[in-house]
Amino acid sequence: MTDLKKQTIEKNIPSWLTILLAAACGIIVANLYYAQPLVGIISQSIGLSANSSGLIVTLTQIGYVIGLLFIVPLGDILENRKLIVSSLLMTAVALAITAMTKQILLFLVALFVIGLGSVATQVLVPFASYLASDSSRGRVVGNVMSGLLLGIMLSRPLSSLVAEFLGWHSIFILSAITIMVLAIVLSKVLPRRKPSTDTHYIALLGSMWHLLRTTPILRRRAAYHAGVFASFSLFWTTVPQLLTSPAFHFSQKDVALFALVGVGGAVAAPIAGRIADLGMTRPATGIALFTVVISLLLPLIIQTSSPIGIAVLVVSSLLLDAGVSANLVLSQRELFSLSPEVRSRLNGLFMAIFFFGGAIGSAIGGWAYAIGGWNTTLWIGIIPPILSIFYFATEKK
Repeated sequence: MTDLKKQTIEKNIPSWLTILLAAACGIIVANLYYAQPLVGIISQSIGLSANSSGLIVTLTQIGYVIGLLFIVPLGDILENRKLIVSSLLMTAVALAITAMTKQILLFLVALFVIGLGSVATQVLVPFASYLASDSSRGRVVGNVMSGLLLGIMLSRPLSSLVAEFLGWHSIFILSAITIMVLAIVLSKVLPRRKPSTDTHYIALLGSMWHLLRTTPILRRRAAYHAGVFASFSLFWTTVPQLLTSPAFHFSQKDVALFALVGVGGAVAAPIAGRIADLGMTRPATGIALFTVVISLLLPLIIQTSSPIGIAVLVVSSLLLDAGVSANLVLSQRELFSLSPEVRSRLNGLFMAIFFFGGAIGSAIGGWAYAIGGWNTTLWIGIIPPILSIFYFATEKK
């Protein structure tokens, strides 16, 4: 590809490519969440004890965090298309093993590799920012991130429904096929991008601590989003337990439908991107953080098992998803405005920090619900975004 053609692509990313990147991010990231609503039946099927069943989710998350720290930074030194396709092929193989193996150890290792390979999403997002012009970067990142968020939100109801009709193995088989096809498509349509830096990998990893220390916007944005994502994970880990309890008597299909309704909150992602392009990131961030707090206050104030109570939970889920979606795009828009040479590392650090916050939220949510029920869970869940707001208030204008 000539330099002139590459410049044209970078300045004028076509709409179809933005849509493809958004769809790719959603398809890939969904692999992190397919197993969450299926932990019980998977554990029984492969002979994993109840005490160890949490590994089914935890190992995938650990693999993802390790990939964020050690694979995503490679986007700053390796040709991006090759890195993305290689990660997807690794993920497809791991998914196939997960679907077919009956050996517990191999199954758990495959889950870890699924998380490791799924960080291809976090190479794709900075890749999209490279292709966009400065004036449209927020819009492009917002559109791509809306695909990623839809993947997160749709994965749980999708895996529940597929498992209901075809068995739990089927979701992993279908995903393996989809990921393989996606790898082939991206290998054909993505332009090549070879970073200009000649930094060695060890030096690259060492520079990440330096970036964290010397980039205040990274620390702030990671802290803001760790707070809201902790609440997001806590809510979606525990609300299915509430809905299937005697208070509401939801079936698994009903829970899947509830989760589908919450997907509407993802519409906030592209809107936030456009607002960021207008230079209104700071007020939009404040609104996003307060929206998350309000989403958790509503079910605390209005508690009933009547249809009104269900409506309150639906509104709460929509507000929560909207606030988290908007804040994520606003944060990444800020980070991607920094030096192109370090975007992959910045994104890897940002995602690892807030994803760790989400893992803590999931763990605390399950414990809080078991110990104190729904009210205790909500009171604990509202603390992280409030802390984010206090920290946000110290940001200089």
